[in-house]
Order: sequence, then structure tokens, then C-alpha cells
Amino acid sequence: MPRVIPCEDQRTSTLSETIEALDAQGFDPSDDANLTGAATALRRLANNRDFLGDLLVDRLSEDGHSEAESDSGFSPQAIVLSSSRNGYFLRANIWPAPDDPMFASSGARSFVYDFPHDHNFNFLTAGYFGPGYSSDYYEYEYESTAGFTGETPALRFLERSKLDQGKMQLYRAHRDIHSQLPPESLSISINIVQMDPASAWYDQYGFDLRDRAISGILNPAASEAFLQIAVGLGGEEALDLAERFGCSHPSDRMRLTSFRARGSRMTDAAERDELWAVAEQSGSLLVAREAVRHRRLLQETFG
Repeated sequence: MPRVIPCEDQRTSTLSETIEALDAQGFDPSDDANLTGAATALRRLANNRDFLGDLLVDRLSEDGHSEAESDSGFSPQAIVLSSSRNGYFLRANIWPAPDDPMFASSGARSFVYDFPHDHNFNFLTAGYFGPGYSSDYYEYEYESTAGFTGETPALRFLERSKLDQGKMQLYRAHRDIHSQLPPESLSISINIVQMDPASAWYDQYGFDLRDRAISGILNPAASEAFLQIAVGLGGEEALDLAERFGCSHPSDRMRLTSFRARGSRMTDAAERDELWAVAEQSGSLLVAREAVRHRRLLQETFG
């Protein structure tokens, strides 16, 4: 489960002071001294009961400038509080309760409630306002997981607990799984999120807890979309590139995308089956298992 980080510092900091402190050291949760410094910075910001409300009023009124150094990053749930910088960015997350209008209009899935998932990045979070969401927490071994749909890594249930106001914990990339439950009333958390350029190539998974299986990959990369579009447009160079990627790209996920992109152009079931038969022998467990699934679906559909 996420590592609970005790920090009893009673001082407060402004958002700009917090950014300055984090800029000085960055955010590297694998270093205990760095993690302690980041936790202290986040605790002091969480102790500031006015900064977020003042920021929202400032943005809504469009009067002057806020302490946040980025003009982007507002959504119905997430408020980005700083730009991506020395290995991190800051954000606040809004967690509506079932009787809040935004919950009723958008639905539970929009706020990832009852949607078990891990993360492909580390982040430090603190309960800032309200009773906080609850989570059912699990752990698994990412290194021994291939990532194909239906794979059943050994999930270990640990506990159900709540992100109370003032509680601070570190969510560990590729280890902690949680299935969030909505809070009793509107709640807010604030996060320091680690930024790693390589994280896009590491999978984030959704899980089906009933079958204790992977339900899908949640973070398709832009390169995957680019390849699919290029192949869909039909150029010979794009098809040649996809074929090379399918054989030798260092990312298993990109290799799988190359087969999916080429398969999507094929209208003949036998031709698609032949392509996925090649994929079964690709040398990648992820690609091979997905190929088996695609061939089974073709058989069920076309006989």
C-alpha cells in the first residue's frame, strides 16, 4: 500500500515558497532525504488553508496573476499548480461526493471511482480538505508482469483506508494499486507528481478485481497514435516502418501497436489471422498473448 509519510511540521508556506523549495532539490522519492524535504514542503503548503481558495478566486475573476506559474492545467477534477519543472509538478485534485452535482452529471468513472489502477509515476499526496476518499489497496510485482489483457498477476489485498485531512502518503509507481471510493462530502488532495521522461514507455494498468486480471493499458503513448494514423493513411513507408517496429522495436507496446495498425487495414479475415500468427512468434510475451486473443476473436466471429 502507499507509504504513509509522517510529518508534524506546523509551519505554513505559500505556493510560490513551496515551488521555490522544491525547485531547489527536485523530487526524487527514491532518496529518503529528498523525500523528507518534499514531504515537509507539501505539509507546509497543506497547512495553508487559504492558498487554494485564493487561487481559484483569482483565476475566476481573472484579476491579476496567481502564485501558480502556469496558465494551463484546469479541468473539472485536476488543477495544475505549477509547470513541469525540476523533476516534478504540483496539482490539486477535487473528489466529489455522490450527492455533488458534478458527480451526478459526469458519473463515477469520470473521477476514477471504482476503477482499480496503478500508476506509472510516483507521487506524494496530502489530504487538504474534506473527509477524503477511501481506497482498497493492493500490491503486485510489475517486473514479472507482461501486461496483456486477461493476465492475472498475483494481487495482494492490504487494506481499505481513507486519505484524511492532513494524512500524507507516497504512491509508488508500478507497485501500488488502488480502487477509490467517493468521499462522504467534497474533498481535495494536493500532490507532488514525479516527472520522468521515460515514464511514458512504462505501462499503467487497469485491473478487474473480480478476475484479479489486467483489464487494459491506460497510457497509450503519442507515438502509438502517430503510427496508427500513418499506417491508416496507407503510405508504403509507414507500412515498412510498422513492419520493422513489429520485429525489433525495444518497446513491446509499440510492437503490438504495429500489428494492430496493420491488422486494422485488412478486410480479409484470413489475412488478419495470418498477420496475428506472425505476431505469436514475435518473441514478445505481451504481443504473443494479445495475438492469441485476436486470433480467437477472429475464429469466434468468422468461424
